[in-house]
Amino acid sequence: MNILDILDSVKNGKISVNEAKKLLSLYSIEEIENFAKIDVGRQVRKGIPEVIFAERKENSEVKKIIKKVLEKTNSIVVSRIPKKYYQDVCNFCKKNKFKVSKGQNCSTILVYKKSLKKTAGKVGIITAGTSDIGIAEESRLMCESMNCECITSYDVGIAGLHRIFPVLKEFIKSEVDAIVVVAGMEGALASVVSSTVNVPVVGVPTSIGYGYGEKGVAALAAMLQSCSLGLTVVNIDNGIGAGAAAAKIVNQIRKR
Repeated sequence: MNILDILDSVKNGKISVNEAKKLLSLYSIEEIENFAKIDVGRQVRKGIPEVIFAERKENSEVKKIIKKVLEKTNSIVVSRIPKKYYQDVCNFCKKNKFKVSKGQNCSTILVYKKSLKKTAGKVGIITAGTSDIGIAEESRLMCESMNCECITSYDVGIAGLHRIFPVLKEFIKSEVDAIVVVAGMEGALASVVSSTVNVPVVGVPTSIGYGYGEKGVAALAAMLQSCSLGLTVVNIDNGIGAGAAAAKIVNQIRKR
């Protein structure tokens, strides 16, 4: 019985308020041995699934968290799986009959039981360069975990500015509700896009870059200093956070 089932049962008089309170308490925090306290009620409470940051976790811990979360919910995002564990985690999910969606050039996966319906809005996702694709794919997987349809176009940065306009035209034609712009180096693409479209734009500076302002510092500073209103900026390489923010915006728009 999930949270919505419990609430429906109270509404229909099948269980008492006290019984519901007891059942709901089971959906707040799940403690796994002595290494994790999992927020299994987040999906219903916030519309955002649980996310495992797998980097620096033991492989056995990641697998235990996946299994425990999917006992109570339908999906989970596992981000930044160490390269040496990636295939083993995917095999573990398939062995347990969980479905896995993978990202291009990244080690983040979306794991789920029942197919995720595209019941929310549309998010456009673009990158300035090919090197930024991995971070963009994290955003895509996060958006899809929140029931959004994603339209992607990669390597359309300002080194060849003419590349971006057909993409934005297609986004507008497809009626995207928000756009995620992923860019390293000087990070200028986010400002260009934000100044051109009439939907919210989330900028993701990446750690692609070298020399003065390397590792995303220049891209982050440029996006934060943007003159274009309507641009929101997340931290360096935070594709997950950008995807969650864009999907929340889109889902709120579609509720109206």
